[in-house]
Amino acid sequence: MSIPRLKSYLSIIATVLVLGQAVTAQAVELPDFTQLVEQASPAVVNISTTQKLPDRQVSQQMPDLEGLPPMLREFFERGMPPQSRSPRDRQREATSLGSGFIISTDGYILTNNHVIADADEILVRLADRSEMKAKLIGTDPRSDVALLKIEGKDLPVLKLGKSQDLKAGQWVVAIGSPFGFDHTVTQGIVSAVGRSLPNENYVPFIQTDVPINPGNSGGPLFNLNGEVVGINSQIYTRSGGFMGVSFAIPIDVAMDVSNQLKSGGKVSRGWLGVVIQEVSKDLAESFGLEKPAGALVAQIQDDGPAAKGGLQVGDVILSMNGQPIVMSADLPHLVGALKAGAKANLEVIRDGKRKKVELTVGAIPEEAKELDAEPKSSIERSSNRLGVSVVELTDDQKKTYDLKGGVMIKEVQDGPAAMIGLQPGDVITHLNNQAIGSTKEFADIAKALPKNRSVSMRVLRQGRASFITFKLAE
Repeated sequence: MSIPRLKSYLSIIATVLVLGQAVTAQAVELPDFTQLVEQASPAVVNISTTQKLPDRQVSQQMPDLEGLPPMLREFFERGMPPQSRSPRDRQREATSLGSGFIISTDGYILTNNHVIADADEILVRLADRSEMKAKLIGTDPRSDVALLKIEGKDLPVLKLGKSQDLKAGQWVVAIGSPFGFDHTVTQGIVSAVGRSLPNENYVPFIQTDVPINPGNSGGPLFNLNGEVVGINSQIYTRSGGFMGVSFAIPIDVAMDVSNQLKSGGKVSRGWLGVVIQEVSKDLAESFGLEKPAGALVAQIQDDGPAAKGGLQVGDVILSMNGQPIVMSADLPHLVGALKAGAKANLEVIRDGKRKKVELTVGAIPEEAKELDAEPKSSIERSSNRLGVSVVELTDDQKKTYDLKGGVMIKEVQDGPAAMIGLQPGDVITHLNNQAIGSTKEFADIAKALPKNRSVSMRVLRQGRASFITFKLAE
């Protein structure tokens, strides 16, 4: 073999060795969770609950085996859970399973509200298999957090991290009791942070791909430092099983809730008294914004903090206390973290100009108002360009819902109104960024609408307002 060819072979071998070392080094860098699990597992608990059911519920859940031949009865009883076969007392109970974790040496435990909701008895099983009854300190359905207490001293506890430091792509680990299998460990990565879910306005959820199943609820989510960064709460699924999308409550949110439950038994959250919506591309165009961003104020409650502070319908909130509002869902997270009486400095776009608005945050009221029945007044048909018949609002309705004007849709004909989903009973308060004071004003504004450009319309449906957009063709 010639010297040049030998050198070429040696060069190839050296390259292969270097690549092999790189692959080996990369494999070594994959996380090992054994130490984390060993240290954390003693503070993770299994939670079971018992709920007493009315007799009629029991009869719906339990099959009637009376009158069956002995062999058939024995066959069916063999396939039923043990508590179903025992007599009366157990037949009046329903049970559920979940997870939780100890946060203090004297026995405070965090879990999900839905794990212990409506329970008559809560039983906690520790890692050493010992069991004890737990006392419910308080719950917060809005964040799905519950605080329990068991009697004990020098109990194992978990280290708490900072969920605000989490970033997409980080490794995370869950420990819980899926299907009752205690201390099951699953792993994955953070898929996203600050997620908003329907009807969950006050929790910026952590989204992960960690496998979560029934029984995992209430269990801890760890970072690689062994610190709790979240409480596993729910999954998104179309099949009923895990599909790679799970959500955890940030530990920062959970501990704030826990501390309030511990000190006062209830949770106080900030409230502005507004209904907001996302700013779409078409809405951004109709309001003269450079790009779709912020939270569009669609409705303001009479005598609420926003009304008292001078916020107006149609304002687009761009930031609060210096923190940008990119998506509309960012606003409830920020407001909810404030206490009643705190100041909220907002930057808004109003009539195409930036303005500063300072509000004093209020507390969330227990109940919200709903729109009264439609008024009994004369019908006036609008321009055929929209295709709706509208009526005036009564003075009582205007007063009750702080409406200075507006018209109610009586009938929807063929045309743009039908295409964008307007319905009889909807109330139109603004059209093309102009307030509607009467049916005549509505008809005049409708006649003058521009063509082939996004036009905004503010609509109230069942007491809830939103802006929608449409375009009129030539």
